[in-house]
Amino acid sequence: MSSTDDTNVMVDIRSVHKSFGPLEVLKGIDLTVRTGEVTVVLGPSGSGKSTLLRTVNHLEKVDRGLISVDGALIGYRRSGDRLRELPEREVLKQRTRIGFVFQDFHLFPHLTVLENITEAPVSALRRPRREAVEAARRLLERVGLADKAGA
Repeated sequence: MSSTDDTNVMVDIRSVHKSFGPLEVLKGIDLTVRTGEVTVVLGPSGSGKSTLLRTVNHLEKVDRGLISVDGALIGYRRSGDRLRELPEREVLKQRTRIGFVFQDFHLFPHLTVLENITEAPVSALRRPRREAVEAARRLLERVGLADKAGA
C-alpha cells in the first residue's frame, strides 16, 4: 500500500517501470484509485495505456515498482525484505478478483452471448454451469441485453 494511509485505496500503483527491449513504455507511473472512483487512462496510441492496465493483473510483469489491489500485492508476496513472484496458479486466483475488459473483446464466435459469459466462471472458477447461467442471465438483464442471450 502506498504512503497515503487511506484505507479506501482500491488500486495503488507505485513507481512502475516497464520496458520492451530498449523501449521504456512505463516510466515511473504512480496512480491511486480509491473505492468508488471512476478513473480514465487517456493518451495517444502507443503511450502505454494498455501496458499499464495489463500490469494491474500481472498479464505484463513490471520491471520495477509495485502494484496492489485492495491491499494485496499483485503477482508477488513479501518475504522479509524481498519480493517473491507468486506461482501462476496464485496469480490466476488474483486475476479472478480483478475485472478487466480487453480493447478487443475476443469472444468465441461459435458460442452464444450467454455461453461466452458463462465460459470463464465454469472453466476457470469451476462454478456449476447452472449457477453461472443464472448469474449471466441476471447480468444481461441488468444491462438491458437479456433478449441477446441466444445471439
